This record gives sequence, structure tokens and C-alpha cells, in this order.
Amino acid sequence: MQNTTQQIIVGLGERSYPIDIGAGLLSRTPLFEQLPQQVLLLSNTVVDPLYGDQVRAKLEQHTLVTHLIEDGESAKSFTNFEAIIDTLIRHNFNRDCAIIALGGGVVGDLAGFVAATYQRGVAFYQIPTTLLAQVDSSVGGKTAINHTGGKNLVGAFYQPQAVLIDTDCLKTLNARDYACGLAEVVKYGIIADAEFFAWLEAHQNELNKRDAAALTYAIQRSCEIKAEVVAADEREQSVRALLNLGHTFGHAIEAAHYESWRHGEAVAAGTIVAAYLMHQQGRLSSHEFTRIETLLQQLNLPIRAPEMPLERWQTFMQRDKKVQAGVVRLVLPTAIGQACLEPWSDWQAIGNAIAAMSHPEAHSPLL
Repeated sequence: MQNTTQQIIVGLGERSYPIDIGAGLLSRTPLFEQLPQQVLLLSNTVVDPLYGDQVRAKLEQHTLVTHLIEDGESAKSFTNFEAIIDTLIRHNFNRDCAIIALGGGVVGDLAGFVAATYQRGVAFYQIPTTLLAQVDSSVGGKTAINHTGGKNLVGAFYQPQAVLIDTDCLKTLNARDYACGLAEVVKYGIIADAEFFAWLEAHQNELNKRDAAALTYAIQRSCEIKAEVVAADEREQSVRALLNLGHTFGHAIEAAHYESWRHGEAVAAGTIVAAYLMHQQGRLSSHEFTRIETLLQQLNLPIRAPEMPLERWQTFMQRDKKVQAGVVRLVLPTAIGQACLEPWSDWQAIGNAIAAMSHPEAHSPLL
């Protein structure tokens, strides 16, 4: 494993880029040799003490500036966006600079949005250190910051130059954040690959133990599926929306329970609500619903949403980016390996599914 690197190409013509996956990549990648002279390393106060020095040691010949943000979703803010821009200007960074995102999804989203906007666009590189970021947010070029009105309301589609996934970074991830990443891995099986879903069922014990070989394959297959989808629909006009399985319900949970629910947990609970809605409609079998529910539970993810009045769900769900002409569009599983995007105005059916899949004490099994 130490000497093996898997590479996936995100095919976007002139903007295509590689995703390198392997153990120990931070110490042996040729990526750092390709960087321009001016480099901004963006990380946070949790990740930088773990891996920052390793990156800085590879960039001793560069003009390197490190900018740290606090940990957590609240860091994806206008305040931090402006502070990073101030750092770039203060150090006279020009259009030929590069920004490295070292951290999870918050760091990557923020770095990408800064890169998309500073001097109308500079290069950036993703080094995701959480499982969730490795299989999802670091790939595909979605960048954003949050607004008080909702998550990711201010952003841009802006692709990185490369993504470097060092699986050794997952050794320092806490159990709850690790499980959050597995929620996105399961998503890929549900929407696109029944064989991969069955593989996850068969290898759940290895994944829970962070077995290196199992993890490498799970990350590789997840990135392959996402790369295929992004290449087909970069700006989410059609098939890319399927990557948001569980997210419309999940973002409502996150918005209402900002301090207590994490993204992967909310996506897992949202996936269960979406699956149950299809089961209620007779479009997802009991057997397949149970398989989804069981796998998420076995991977230490919540399988019930928190209780909220339906009006509160509606308020948050109407802010979803997939809403068109005031109608919520939901990503819904119709079988393991298949999903669809459909407009839904039947709030009674949605409310029934939410009520059936909610519990007053719902939360992560790892709390």
C-alpha cells in the first residue's frame, strides 16, 4: 500500500485534472514540484498541527504563506473569505499564485471560492484530510461560503488543478467524522452502483476498522462515480443533482440543528426519509429500504431524523438550490443503484415520511 497510487482523471477537456489516491502521498507526491512560486496554504487550527509542517517542508523553496481558520462549518463565512483575500493582497500575491486547501470540506470550499474570485481566478489544489471531503467535496469544483439565509448560497463552480488523497490522514480522524464520510460513500452505491453497495455491505467490518485496502477501494470507487457524473454535468443541470441524495432533507436538519448535527449525519437521516418516501409510494421495495437502513446503521450513522414541525422543514427545504418555480425537487432512490430527480408538491406525503422516520432523540450513535 505504501508505494501504490491510484489515479482517476476528472474529464473536463482543458480543465481536466487528476485525483491521486494512496497511503503516504504527502511525503512522496510530485505535486509540490509543479506549484508556482507564490503559494498560500489554507488550513484550520485542528489540521495544521497534524499535517501543516509536512506540507511546508515540501515547499521550502517557495514563497509560502499559511493562513489558518477556526474549525467547523461556521468558518465558511464572509468574514474569513475577506480575511484570506486581505492576506493575499498584503503579501502581494499575483495571478500566478496557487492556493492549497489542507483540511476538510469547509477548508476546501472556502479555498476554492477564494481561488475562483481572487484576481478573477487563480490555481488551487485540494488536499482533503477527512473521508467526507476525500469522496465528495474535494472533487467536482463546487465552492461556496455560507449566508445567514442558508448553506452554500454564495459560491462558484471552479475546478482544482489536482486532488491529492492521502489515506493516512484518516488515521487521525475521530470516529464521528469518519462515519460522516461513510454516509457519502453509501450514497454513491444507492444512486449509481448496486454492486458497490453490495461490496459495502460485505466489507462493513473492514470499513469500520479503517482497513487500508478497503478504504482505498471505497474512496477510489466513490471518486470514479463522482468524476463520471461531473464530467457529464459539471454545472448540475441534470444528472449531477443525483449526488444530492439525502441532502434536501439533510440541509434542513443541519440548518435547524447547526450545533449538534454534522453534514454526513444529516445526509444519512435525509437519505432514510427519501428512501421511506419512495417505499410509501410503492416505488422502493421493503427489502431494499431495509438494506439501506441496515447498512447506514451498521456504519454508525443515524437512521432517524430529529423531530421538527413540518412548516419548519418546508422553510428550510424551500431554500434548496434544486427548487424550481417554487417547487421542491427531490433526489429519490427507486432501487439500489438507481435514483431520480422529481418535483414534489405533495407536502402531506413528504410530511408522512418525515414523521415516520423521525424520533425526538434522534442523533449519531457515536455521540
